[in-house]
Amino acid sequence: MKFLKQNHKYESDHSLFIKELKAKNPQIEAGQQAGRAILWDKPVTTLDEQARNKASAVKQQAYVYQNKV
Repeated sequence: MKFLKQNHKYESDHSLFIKELKAKNPQIEAGQQAGRAILWDKPVTTLDEQARNKASAVKQQAYVYQNKV
């Protein structure tokens, strides 16, 4: 049972622009994937590195503007 009548043929100006841009410049997709790889594809840290990072972490106050107790 459908409650709403939806127009599936509608495409927004933004989606049409993106499709046209990607059709004109197919290398954009490769650039996006390279950018994502910089941020997300990180090597796995070893247990020694994890322990060293945890030991070197500086303890911070819960509320930074509070006077030191």
